[in-house]
Parts: sequence; C-alpha cells; structure tokens
Amino acid sequence: MADDPPRFVSDASAILAILLDEPGGPAAVDRATGSIMSTVNLSEVLQKATQRGRDMQEARLVIALLDLQVLAFSEAQAEEAARLWPSTSRLGLSFGDRACLALALERNATVLTAERTWARLDVGIRMSVIR
Repeated sequence: MADDPPRFVSDASAILAILLDEPGGPAAVDRATGSIMSTVNLSEVLQKATQRGRDMQEARLVIALLDLQVLAFSEAQAEEAARLWPSTSRLGLSFGDRACLALALERNATVLTAERTWARLDVGIRMSVIR
C-alpha cells in the first residue's frame, strides 16, 4: 500500500558499500532499493564518494538506480537527532548518524547500515547491518 512506511532508511555507510563495492554492498542492494535517506546522509555519501576518487555523478546514478528517495532534513528530525546524542555518544555516532536514526524513528523504519556497532544501540530502532 502507498501509505505503508518505508521498510528501510539507508545510512550513508550502506550506500557507500554499494557504490564502492565494499563488503556487504552487493547484499545490501535489495534492501536499499526503494529506501529513503535524509539530505544530511546524501551529503555524506557525495562527500565520501568524492574523497575516495569517485565522481559525484556516479554516486547520484547509483542513488537513482536504487530508486532511493531523498528527504529534506526537518526541524523535528533536528530535535530528535539532538535528543539522541546522550544515548549514542558512547559509541561515537556523528550528527549524520543521528540524522539517519531520527528519520528512522519518524518513519518507523529499519535502519540499513554497514556500522556493526549500531546493533548495540538501544534507542527503539530496528537495525539491519550489512556486514
């Protein structure tokens, strides 16, 4: 149904694993297809892809092929990301990481990530770790 929440919110690490053909990347394609991502995490994907020698357009093509929907980072998500800081700081999660988590909380979706440490988070979010 069109009103169903997305199954997955993709973290930048999952999309980068696909783009850079890293471990877990090929297995992540099915779950990432049709997922959603915050504009904060899109920026992270584009910056890190460029840093690793990939063209920004190549990253945009992968995102388009995955039919990944990029959503604007909202004021409510900003507040939630700030609220998540105390419970995620012990694992060193960045602002971008917390933006991903905030979107997953808002949309009641599972986070798709390559970050194994996220499986230890107890913030009320389901995690699907690709490696």
